[in-house]
Formats: sequence, C-alpha cells, structure tokens
Amino acid sequence: MLPVLERAAGALVMALFLADVFLTVLYARIGTGLFADRAAHLIWAIFRRAADAFGRKRGAVLSFCGPVILIVYVLFWALGLTLGAGLIIHPALGTAVLASSGETPTDFITALYAGGSSMAIVGASDFKPAMDGYRVLYLMNSLVGMSVTSLVLTYVMQVYTALRQRNALGLKLHLLTGETSDAAELIKRLGPGGQFSSGYTHLADIAGSMAEMKEAHHFYPVLFYFRFRQPFYSVSAQAFIALDTVSLIRSGIAGHQAAWLKEAAAVDAIWRVAMLLVVTLETTFLRGELPTPADVSGAESEAWRTRFAEAVRQLFSAGIEAMPNEAGAEIYLAQRARWQPHIARLAPSMAYHIDELKPGGDKRR
Repeated sequence: MLPVLERAAGALVMALFLADVFLTVLYARIGTGLFADRAAHLIWAIFRRAADAFGRKRGAVLSFCGPVILIVYVLFWALGLTLGAGLIIHPALGTAVLASSGETPTDFITALYAGGSSMAIVGASDFKPAMDGYRVLYLMNSLVGMSVTSLVLTYVMQVYTALRQRNALGLKLHLLTGETSDAAELIKRLGPGGQFSSGYTHLADIAGSMAEMKEAHHFYPVLFYFRFRQPFYSVSAQAFIALDTVSLIRSGIAGHQAAWLKEAAAVDAIWRVAMLLVVTLETTFLRGELPTPADVSGAESEAWRTRFAEAVRQLFSAGIEAMPNEAGAEIYLAQRARWQPHIARLAPSMAYHIDELKPGGDKRR
C-alpha cells in the first residue's frame, strides 16, 4: 500500500509543478500561477528587508531581485519535477529500475538522482528501467524535461525582451521631459507656441508603448519585481508622467487653442491604459481596498494647486495659451485625485517614495 501512495504522491507533485509551469509560462495571465507568484512575492519581501541594512545602496541590492526570481523559478520547477519523479521511481529501485552495474541502492537520494536523470536524456542515467511501465515513464520524463527546459528558456528571453521595452519607454519619457520628469516640460516640447500638430505623433507613440507595457505586465507578472535604481525606469514613474501629462492637457491649455487635443484618441488612450495598468498592478500585488478621490487630504490638494500654477507658468513661457488658474486648477485637482492615490500606493511597493517620481524629486535613492 505504501509504494502505491508514494507513486500517487509523486504523480501529484509532478502534476502540480507542471500546472504551475503551464499557468506561468503558457497560459501567461497575471495572478494565475500556483507557486511561482507566491515564491516571487516572498523573495521580494526578503530582498526588501535585507536591502534596508545597506542604507543608500539599497537600490543596488534590490536591482538583483528580478534576476534572482527567474533563477529561483528554474530551480524550483526543476527540483519539483525531480521530487515527483523520485517519488515514483523510489518504490521500483532494485526491481523495475536497476543500476547499470553492481547492486542497486534503494535509498531516496538515489531515487532523486534517478528521477532527475530521467528528466534529461533517456539512457544517460546510471539507472535503467527494467519493465515496460517504467520504460514509458522514463520516455515521458525525458519529453517533459526537454519541453519544460525549452519553454522556460524561451520564457526568460521573452521576459527580458519585455523588460527592454519597458525601460525604453521609461527612457523615452525621461528624455521627452528634458530629464526633469515634469509633464509640463513634456507638453512644452510637444507644442511650442501652441502648435501641437507635430507633437501629436509623440503622444500616439506613447499611447502605443504604454499599451504594450500594460500587456507585458499582464503576460509576465515577474516584471513587477525588476527594479532599477533610476526611478524613471519604474512603472510608477512612467504612469505618473503619462497621467500628469493628460491631466495638464485637459486642465492647463485654453480650450479654443487646442480643443482637439483634449479629446484626441491618443490622449484618451494614454489616460485609459495608464489607469488600467496601475489599478491592475495594485489589485494584483497589494492588499486592501482601492483608494478613492475622497482619500485625498487638504494638504495634498494645496500642493497640487501649487503644482498646477507652476505648470501654467511653464506653458505660458512656451507660448501656450493657458487656462485661468482657478478654473483650470479645479479640473486639474479632479483629474489628479483619480490617479494620484493609486500611484501613491504602488510606488512604495517597489521601494520608491512618491516624492522620487515628482518633478525635482529626490533621485539619490
């Protein structure tokens, strides 16, 4: 009875780990993994705690977390499948599975070695199946091992391709703002003298890149744990600039000068995809209820009014006709109250302070 239970346990372990590989690599939907997502969250928590001991170098420590998680994925799946194969083979050592030479050991470590070897290439192990059932098992293990190896390697390459695209978007936004992370500076560069026709192509390009980044995080949730020391590479910073840009376009530019821009498809798409991105990440990786505009404090509102007034001065200096302060400020506050609380929750989860994302924020971390 015990050998039957051991084989059944081995089959169950293999099935669970194969399901985790399937859900993480092939099904590729955020929040669907059985073990991998939880392992990634645990590793990130460990890195967060360990990095606090390194002071100003904490950013460098945290930058290793993403690659480490990918290594853990590979080892975790390999060890899980090896454990399952070992449990199945263990009862058969000395009977259905024999050593190539000499007496066949029957301990569990030997079973793990035989199981791991069977996941590679049939015939390469020091242990050979002596019965048809186990010959089929060795063949299946070999096919599973080669398939999982190919899938995981492809997955890792795709993760880094998606990461490169995310970083390219972050750098693009950083450069378009004149390396200031200021949405007002971005708008000035898109429409000097109030001429936004040529700059609209940049907005359309940003909308497309944001949509690609959102889908990349949907397919490869592990991207969430890749943190770089420069804040402009973070999802939070990119969403901050994108949403602040749309908010200022809708509130800071006089309607008769660029009314078409406020309702343009690219502007609306930037808003929608950036909001969808931050809310999706927030609901997946953070606990608790989503914040609402009612959560905004009076001090924050005053800070946003000051921010709007400064942005209007910047736009006016570039020859862009701006909205009157009071009317525009109310629109800006209403817009910002919809997205700021979400980013204020999301940024700390990646060990960034919200002030690091603002124009002129502390970039030393």
